[in-house]
Amino acid sequence: MLPATNNMPIVKYPRATEPLWHEWDGKAQKRGLRHTVYAVNGDQYTGEWLDNLKHGKGTQVWKRTGAIYSGDWKFGKRDGYGSYSIPDPVTKEYKKVYTGWWKNDRKCGYGATFYPGGERYEGEWSGGLRSGWGRMYYRDGSIYEGQWLVDRPGGQGMLRLPNENRYEGGWKDGKKHGPGKFFYLDKGQLFEGIWAADIPKCGILIDFGRDEAPAPTQYPIPKIELADPDGVLAEAQAMFDDSQN
Repeated sequence: MLPATNNMPIVKYPRATEPLWHEWDGKAQKRGLRHTVYAVNGDQYTGEWLDNLKHGKGTQVWKRTGAIYSGDWKFGKRDGYGSYSIPDPVTKEYKKVYTGWWKNDRKCGYGATFYPGGERYEGEWSGGLRSGWGRMYYRDGSIYEGQWLVDRPGGQGMLRLPNENRYEGGWKDGKKHGPGKFFYLDKGQLFEGIWAADIPKCGILIDFGRDEAPAPTQYPIPKIELADPDGVLAEAQAMFDDSQN
């Protein structure tokens, strides 16, 4: 005797399919490493992508200027470590302009910038501006090392001149400001006082290393006869502080 069979009909439902445009759109999305992609304006990018945005390691070439950036990207912007170079207008050889850290398409963190004429800056950046600690090498041979604020020396810093004379002290808006010392090593003298907008307002000038100076003054400076020279400077400092408030 044959076993009983289930003669209930089997209903088959058609498999749900995604519209074709979904598949095409997915294939068109840029993800991962790609070969060179050209923009309408002629710019080209070779590197990694995420959801149609430059993301990861990559190199961008701008057609109009010929500039090249090679480094890290995040969601379409330079972010991380990278270098930026431009072609020399005469030789067409590439010259490095900046190498260091970026954030949100701007210099941010530690980096070095190379300026025309041989000047360069090594130090901290914020929002594309020199800010924090840094060292600037100027065309005339001077070197500034110290704090920066909004792209100019601001805070405490030292400026060393080509003849080895130097200023150590306060700065504001790129100018000597506040208490400071100026070492005239060529003459063997030291000026200690208070500056305002690059102008010494008051202070004390004394001999300093006069025996080793290459061009000392004819006569040494006589000793100060003030009973309380430190008190005079303190009073001047108090007047300076009051003028800043």
